[in-house]
Amino acid sequence: MKNLKKEDVITWWKERKERRARILEARRNSAFAKKMQPVYAFMNRFSLLFHALLACILNFVIEAISRHSVIEAGAYMIGTPLVFLYNAFMIFITFSIVYFFKRRIFVRIIISVFWLVLGVANGYMLLKRVTPFNAQDLKVASDGLALINNYFNGFELVILGVGIVSVVVWVISMWKRGGQYTGKMHRIRALIGVIICAALYGVISDQAVDKRVVSTYFGNIAFAYEDYGLPYCFMASVFNTGINEPNDYNEATMEAIAGDGALTKCETGRASEALPNILFVQLESYFDVSEAEFFTTSKDACPNLRSMFENYSSGYFKVPSVGAGTANTEFEVLTGMNLRYFGPGEYPYKTYVKEKPCESAASALSALGYGTHALHNNGGNFYSRARVFDNMGFDSFTSKEFMNILQQTPNGWATDAILVDHILDAMDTTEGKDFVFTVSVQGHGDYPEEQIIENPEITVEGIEDEGLKNKWEYYVNQVYEMDQFAGNLIQAIEERGEPTVVVFYGDHLPTMGLEAEDLKSRYLYNTNYVIWDNIGLPKEDRNIPSYQIMADVLERLDIHSGTVFNYHQQRRQTRNYLSDLELLQYDILYGDQYVYNGNPPVTEGHMVMGVRDVTLKNVVPHLDEGYSLYGENFTQNSKVYVNGEKQKSSFLNNTRIDFSGVELVNGDEIVVRQMGSSNTTFRKSDIYIYQDGNLIRQEGTATDKTISWVPQADEEEE
Repeated sequence: MKNLKKEDVITWWKERKERRARILEARRNSAFAKKMQPVYAFMNRFSLLFHALLACILNFVIEAISRHSVIEAGAYMIGTPLVFLYNAFMIFITFSIVYFFKRRIFVRIIISVFWLVLGVANGYMLLKRVTPFNAQDLKVASDGLALINNYFNGFELVILGVGIVSVVVWVISMWKRGGQYTGKMHRIRALIGVIICAALYGVISDQAVDKRVVSTYFGNIAFAYEDYGLPYCFMASVFNTGINEPNDYNEATMEAIAGDGALTKCETGRASEALPNILFVQLESYFDVSEAEFFTTSKDACPNLRSMFENYSSGYFKVPSVGAGTANTEFEVLTGMNLRYFGPGEYPYKTYVKEKPCESAASALSALGYGTHALHNNGGNFYSRARVFDNMGFDSFTSKEFMNILQQTPNGWATDAILVDHILDAMDTTEGKDFVFTVSVQGHGDYPEEQIIENPEITVEGIEDEGLKNKWEYYVNQVYEMDQFAGNLIQAIEERGEPTVVVFYGDHLPTMGLEAEDLKSRYLYNTNYVIWDNIGLPKEDRNIPSYQIMADVLERLDIHSGTVFNYHQQRRQTRNYLSDLELLQYDILYGDQYVYNGNPPVTEGHMVMGVRDVTLKNVVPHLDEGYSLYGENFTQNSKVYVNGEKQKSSFLNNTRIDFSGVELVNGDEIVVRQMGSSNTTFRKSDIYIYQDGNLIRQEGTATDKTISWVPQADEEEE
């Protein structure tokens, strides 16, 4: 290497390039190439027809991958030929751009790979959950990376990596191997052709909707993909987001719906001291397993909740998704808004509430003096909850980063038992009444086909397939532990002795390939709910959709606060209820907010992450290297910073962290930060100055708890 000269490198590279050019020229002039020239000329002359054939082949292949069956793909093609051809035409249009390029084969490959990747991604997603792959999954991709081990085993990750690398290498190699078009380029003609195709697609799309070949509303996104095909449904999820402006949206219409300010009132018929605490607990993938008709359990999997079902108001809980979509059930419960008016497969947490304020149950109850808190035993950044809850007006959010989680499911999810103490801690932060919204995670899939629980508390009978039996047995035992958590929470609330209402409900059915005929309700969008209380509410059983549950509970408590909740209380079961709800949602989120009359209930967030301060007591040097930092309220996500630099540290317990890689000197600043994914600082301690082996606290330098954590975190990142 030391004798290598720059001129030698240049000469070698030039000779390599010339050698490659000679090889390509030889190939072009070979006997085989000369024989193929008439074929290439024919294919170029009739390239549109070959594009159409290729589009049909690709459409069939991606549907076969998505449906995990060539036979089902064939049935779809033959059974709904107009839908199949409509999707093929969409793919065909994407091939029209090849006429702008000389390397047409390479561009065709890129386009084909794009569609095939969509098909493979969708096919794999449907192995793990019921909801198909859609544009909103791309918006939560960064969150999903943090949970990749929950969905991919080691072998699958290796295959995925090898597959991606192989495709990339092959595509790059085709840049030169694919050759170039040698005829005259007609880019103006190509542009006109693309415009004509786009216009024709618009006309055909309108006709397809009018003739009900496809639909612009997906009541069930999984069924929509089966009925209307992946290309149309995926593109609909890309371009059809938010709420389209209704035809009759105007100020006069909204004034009529608002009822002279009736929707924005904030009042209650109860005396302030008679207002109860209100707790909502969303149980991940929960439903009463006795609703399943194809298996039995060795004993009741949810005795505590069943006792509540029998003694308190309960019923079926209609949710907006199956097998996934936890955040969308949350959104409907917290806002009272109906997801049917949003784009197909959309997550408003990602498309709207992450960036903009949105009134919710938190803002509605804050107006009545409630302390409002959110809890989730998963990452604070997952589905952007830390920013979403801030924009919804919550006072605090305790995420996994503020919990010392010692017990996990065999799948790696936190068990729900830890939530009880943190719910009580949140309630202790205020002297008055509290609204606590809790999202559990224990019941989360994917559920293993191998028996990984030794001596399970509950066994399952009636399922012949061993893998499926193991999956249900695993799930049922998670349900049992979730039920124990529910029972322990109620016991703790009873011991607390404060008037309280607790609502338990499941966010969606588990990802188990359930069909309607498997369930007593014959409906895949039903879970279960119950309203427990210690204030003597009458038992009123009824089935209710998730977007109405908050308004229903508040009405039972004679609380009338929150624009959408007031709307449900006043207009439910009246004429134009749903159409006016769509107008109201559009006005609040995307319109001119006529209903607020210039006074929106939430203009900016003020939420604090966590409810406990991290404090430091002393730092003790090790005999060899490093230090032990002692304090209070440390968690596994507590990270030590010295003079603004993150140190290598190891969490030992809630009072001790060891760190190394630095030698402390007088004047050094030590801070402990609670860190989330993507290197987000959720909360930090006061600065402590190291002085002669002691720590001197700088009061008032911690995260400011009087304002939102978001701008402070953004400032830290800068």
